[in-house]
Amino acid sequence: MIYITGDTHGQNDFAKLILFACRHTELTKKDYMIIAGDFGAVWDAKTLEKDLRFYEELPFTVLFIDGNHENFDLLDVYPVEIWNGGKVHFIKPTVIHLMRGQVFEIEGKTIFTFGGATSIDRYMRQEHLSWWSREMPSFEEFDEGLVNLKRYNNRVDYIVTHSCDEKALWYPPLRTRIYQMSVYPENQILSNFEDTVTYKHWYFGHYHMDGDLTDKKTVLFQQILPLGQCLAEQNTD
Repeated sequence: MIYITGDTHGQNDFAKLILFACRHTELTKKDYMIIAGDFGAVWDAKTLEKDLRFYEELPFTVLFIDGNHENFDLLDVYPVEIWNGGKVHFIKPTVIHLMRGQVFEIEGKTIFTFGGATSIDRYMRQEHLSWWSREMPSFEEFDEGLVNLKRYNNRVDYIVTHSCDEKALWYPPLRTRIYQMSVYPENQILSNFEDTVTYKHWYFGHYHMDGDLTDKKTVLFQQILPLGQCLAEQNTD
């Protein structure tokens, strides 16, 4: 099985994974949990092993895309490897960073990943200590995404991003917070994928809320879903 959830921020929002594991004792390392950015456990080299141990001890394999609150200096220390068709960083054998602009084939499903976003609290942070300019996707990563998608004729089963496309900002439930939001460069970048890619469902995190925007687009934070399902389907189970 493949499941997906929103930001975990290291240990700050980790409890949902523990509760999920307790409720699903059948899970093994052959099952996957995708975290849609702001993983946050690769943050401090001094506490790295301790921080990662919480994730290693989960019964399933953790896959994560990067958000805006990541230590990119530390992430980039890991060598780039190929796994299931896309570029990754193996943080641990069962904790894997899915890089930007990649298409992965996992359990017969094609998944396009594109992390990164803008930190609206950047003014409170210090570069290379609590903020990294690498949070923003580059033109090279965008171009690589286009090339990889073209190999699949711009058709994938699922898209997983940290932020969302510009149009998504105007759908409920995000619209209820729009007075606090601006359109950032990553929203415009992701709009290109919305306009050109055929997909079954798009999941993203970043906004610290849970909701279905449409029957094909879901924002996640605390909720955990089987990949391919929306919150409305879960609520009717």
